[in-house]
Amino acid sequence: MNQGMKVLQPPGWAAPRGYVNGVAAAGTQVFVAGQIGWNVACVFESDDLVAQVRQALTNVVAVLAEAGATPAHITRMTWYLTDKHDYLARTREIGVVYRETVGVYTVAMTAVQVSALMEDRAKVEIEVTAVVPD
Repeated sequence: MNQGMKVLQPPGWAAPRGYVNGVAAAGTQVFVAGQIGWNVACVFESDDLVAQVRQALTNVVAVLAEAGATPAHITRMTWYLTDKHDYLARTREIGVVYRETVGVYTVAMTAVQVSALMEDRAKVEIEVTAVVPD
C-alpha cells in the first residue's frame, strides 16, 4: 500500500479476503478504462479466463505506468465477468495471477457478472482507479 492511502475497515466488521472494504487516498487520481484480455495489437491469444485475467491486469499495469503509477497506487478495481461460475471455480488460479501481476490486496474491489462484453471473445474486463501521492 502506498503511503498516501488509508484502509477503511469499520470496527467489528469481519476482514474481507482478497480486497478491502474501502480506501481513502490523497494525490493525483488516475482512471484506467476497462481493460480486457487482448494483447497490445488488440488480439486475443487465449479464450481461457485465467489467461485473459493475466493479460487484462498486464494491460492495467501498462496504462498505470504511463501516469507514473504502479499497482501499489491502485485504490479501486471493478471486474466485469461473463461467467461467475468459471470465476468462482478458478479463484485460486486467478489469485496467483493477481499476486504475480498486481501483488497488492489493499484495493476496494467489486466483481459483477454481465451478460456480455463489447468484444465477443472477452471473458473479463477490469477497470481501475489509482491515486499517486503528491
